[in-house]
Amino acid sequence: MAEDLSEIFQIEYDAIVLGTGLKESILSGLLGCEGKRILHLETKSYYGSECASITPLPMLYRLFGKNKAPEEKDFGNFKDYNVDLIPKFLMGGGNLVRMLIQTGVTRYLQFKNVDGSFVYKGGKLYKVPVTGEEALKSSLMGIFEKRRFAKFLSWIQNWEEDDKKTWNNLDPEKTTMEEVFSHWKLDKNTQDFIGHAVALHTDDSYLYRKGYSDFIQRVKLYSNSLALYKTSPYIYPLYGLGDLPQGFSRLSAVYGGTFILRQPIEEVHYDENGTAVGVKINHNGEIKVEKVGQVVRCICILDAPIPQTQNAQSCQIIIPQNQVGRQNDLYVMVISSAHCVCPAGRYIAIASTTVETANPHGELETALRLLGPIREKFYAVKDMLVPTDDGSKSRCFISSTYDATSHFESMCDDILDIWRRMTGNIIW
Repeated sequence: MAEDLSEIFQIEYDAIVLGTGLKESILSGLLGCEGKRILHLETKSYYGSECASITPLPMLYRLFGKNKAPEEKDFGNFKDYNVDLIPKFLMGGGNLVRMLIQTGVTRYLQFKNVDGSFVYKGGKLYKVPVTGEEALKSSLMGIFEKRRFAKFLSWIQNWEEDDKKTWNNLDPEKTTMEEVFSHWKLDKNTQDFIGHAVALHTDDSYLYRKGYSDFIQRVKLYSNSLALYKTSPYIYPLYGLGDLPQGFSRLSAVYGGTFILRQPIEEVHYDENGTAVGVKINHNGEIKVEKVGQVVRCICILDAPIPQTQNAQSCQIIIPQNQVGRQNDLYVMVISSAHCVCPAGRYIAIASTTVETANPHGELETALRLLGPIREKFYAVKDMLVPTDDGSKSRCFISSTYDATSHFESMCDDILDIWRRMTGNIIW
């Protein structure tokens, strides 16, 4: 039976948050720190929404509609599996870690560094070099390119936005990255790996935009994060990402937030001025989002580390678009018992990309071939949705769905933008 909840909730709560996914939980935790009381309504029976970690293993089979049941003798202890539906690593010095530290949510979680970061070139995997010393040792480049790249990295590390002497006559507001690369005489392969595997751009549009300071900051973030954790710039929570939204949800609860699971929400209730004041359940209402594409993901269970990764127990692999004739990069992340997400001797690998054709599963073949023998696969194709309303008038703030990247940097950009629109302030 439909029920109008707005009159109840608008009196008792400062805000209503629909869903307990990571973005929603972070925003409610931040609002809680500001003294706001939040009501969370979640349609699913578990915390995390699309960001949940699924356990035990048979639940993953049921969720993906697989008819056959797994056998424990083939996969190990079912309860040792904690499989992320939307897998992503945290940049060690990135915005999500800053949010965790600022809010104190780190007390609910344990993290471990990721063993390596690799980039694909010509059918092979190479460790991503981000220092002059690494560049000179890397087999990713020829000897003359190594020297040019080392000089380029040295320029980036010494570059300061307020010191023209460090710009090398490259105006940071008027110069494109295409012009910067040309200035340093870097070849296309080098541009591919530093642009996509270090600066973490998802396509080549960054090359043609005026201004390059964002690129510099991205490379410095990667380099500084690598300096913190040595093996790679990434970290990952023990037992999967599911504890991240739960950690921020606990923070919200500390400040008076209330959570209701299994609550179907289908419409936001507005007053005569078009301002959101509550919600309705079991009602077919207007959805204020639009589809801008799709993401395909494939969760794989392996019996061995990925070849060419030096037996890494965890790693990220980025396949730049130009290396495989695509418009979007492919991503692979690998985790194992080292992060308490599966039994010893098993590995979880997740490949993802933005859909470009009518055969989404086939678009992951290059990534899947890198994995070696695969014991089981779980495919999912999800719509990419973005809000049609910025919330300035309606006071209804909607987050974008998660992209194909295997890191949280783009997600954090969305959170920071929502916070700015919601409060009129910036977090930092």
